[in-house]
Amino acid sequence: MYKSVHMTFQPSYFKADLFKVLSNPVRIQILDSLRIGEQSVNSIAQWIEAEPSAVSQQLAVMRRYNLVRSRKQGNFAYYSVGNPTIFKVLDSALELFNNHVIEMRESLQKLE
Repeated sequence: MYKSVHMTFQPSYFKADLFKVLSNPVRIQILDSLRIGEQSVNSIAQWIEAEPSAVSQQLAVMRRYNLVRSRKQGNFAYYSVGNPTIFKVLDSALELFNNHVIEMRESLQKLE
């Protein structure tokens, strides 16, 4: 794990932990569903076509890392993004993916 307490506050360790949390596709789908604003668990579950219990589990993980915030209203919990900067990370990852697809397509066309 970590060599010392001081190392845990280094940006590289924070980034590695962030990417571990983002390594789950359902968590990314949940974050993408929150781009339009605060949502209930059921609304998120419907949006990403998943069971509410599975969504709740993933939201709990992301709440521990301050990626999402929760608010209770009656019997319902509503979630929003903790810091909208996370969308820059997700958008950059999508751009990398798109560039990769373009490069693969160009390579395949050269083979034809």
